Amino acid sequence: MLAYLFLAVAVAVRFMPHPWTFTPVAAALLFFGARGSRRFLWVPLVVFAAADVVLTKVIYAYPFVWDHFVTWAWYAAVLWLGTRLRANAKPLPVIGTALASSVSFFVISNFAVWAAYDMYPKNFGGLMTSYTLALPFFRQGVEGDLLFTSVFFATPVVLAALSEAFGKGDHAAAA
Repeated sequence: MLAYLFLAVAVAVRFMPHPWTFTPVAAALLFFGARGSRRFLWVPLVVFAAADVVLTKVIYAYPFVWDHFVTWAWYAAVLWLGTRLRANAKPLPVIGTALASSVSFFVISNFAVWAAYDMYPKNFGGLMTSYTLALPFFRQGVEGDLLFTSVFFATPVVLAALSEAFGKGDHAAAA
């Protein structure tokens, strides 16, 4: 159930004012991959793709360009990466997957922007300019991914500890 809640939070945040790239998208995808139903792994893909279309066409009135498919492929890859955490959701692997998500999104999305739009020259220098100008957003992306992934993966642990603490308290009071 938490996987769907975190998915809803991630989509909602994208529609609210927030710092660029500081969203729980990667965290929600990782968590859904790790804790969501395998049978419904398609749900986050459809939800985020639909949100992308609405944001692009309705909210921002931008043209729909092929680079959206690159982003959707990244969503699928991060979901798959989350499935690798099903058996090993310890802090180090979780942080590692959050960092891998941040780095991969930076590399892939900026390459797609360079390739899809006429913002930069279509040469190596233009590609490097695309990456250089995106560095401030990369920092925010890493910070957001680490924060939200830590919170999302810590939530069930904290809830279980609270449940156990209150459960023991009830047993002691009943005795």
